[in-house]
Amino acid sequence: MKYLVTGAAGFIGFYVSKRLCELGYEVVGLDNLNDYYETKLKHDRLELLKPYANFRFVTMDLSDRESISDFFKTEKFNRVIHLAAQAGVRYSLENPMAYVDSNLVGMMTILEGCRNNDIEHLVYASSSSVYGMNSKMPYSTKDAVDHPVSLYAATKKSNELMAHSYSHLYGLPTTGLRFFTVNGPWGRPDMAAWKFTKAILEDQPINVFNNGELKRDFTDIEDIVDGVIRIQDVIPVSVTGFKNDDPSRSSSPYRIYNIGNNQPVKLLDFIAAIESACGKKAIKNFMPMQAGDVYVTYADITDINRVVDFKPKVSIEASMDRFVKWYRKWCMIPKN
Repeated sequence: MKYLVTGAAGFIGFYVSKRLCELGYEVVGLDNLNDYYETKLKHDRLELLKPYANFRFVTMDLSDRESISDFFKTEKFNRVIHLAAQAGVRYSLENPMAYVDSNLVGMMTILEGCRNNDIEHLVYASSSSVYGMNSKMPYSTKDAVDHPVSLYAATKKSNELMAHSYSHLYGLPTTGLRFFTVNGPWGRPDMAAWKFTKAILEDQPINVFNNGELKRDFTDIEDIVDGVIRIQDVIPVSVTGFKNDDPSRSSSPYRIYNIGNNQPVKLLDFIAAIESACGKKAIKNFMPMQAGDVYVTYADITDINRVVDFKPKVSIEASMDRFVKWYRKWCMIPKN
């Protein structure tokens, strides 16, 4: 079995590549190594993949249509796990065109590569951001997601629609995973865990938006990877006589799943877990709600639990303890 993992130098892509290598599969990792955040972090992740003889890394941009097309023809992959994307809700307010190139054009080149080269299963990253301002809790894949509140969310919803069209037109099995606030060692510097940890350890104030009245379905990276590896083995099939009343499914080989912790945590409790791991209190700067943000994320994981027995195990306290220990080591910060 030969896998393509896009975004292999990224947070989730690194962990997924590592797990597939440990399982003995041949893995080709692809990433453009852009400078959205410190590239040293990406290179350091890749260094941990180098010892695996069954891993190979390729630097390439997904928006390069011709190169990606040739790449698929040459490599002859069996399955694709597409995790590369321009991430971040807030950055999409500053640099929207980056999301068009990475998330829309990039998804298109992957879909074309898959349909022209007999890929047996495409698993791709969507996001909890697609739920926008939905007030019904928990978020279910059966709910309509027609009102995104950020361009990032709009591109992820577009990815799902693009995947459905290819599943319908060409019989390409696709599975989209709506990730819910992933945390853990080797996470990104633009994520809350990193920002809060850095500020607390440096005695700097942290911005607490909506005065702390936010909740997030924080999910540890180990639980996320477990779900990704399990679901990529469940290849969707076409269904005859299907009643079209579930937006996450269709008669085509297309599925969408939430992948989260199913336990929303108050922002102030999240900060408390980081404070405990750091052994220091945060200096809190309470702020109003930020544009493009949502009040609550809460994953209904009934479907993915039913299909692959997905049951998150890592608590927010354990997750933040692991993250802070890693952060101190990677940034070479001594423990007081």
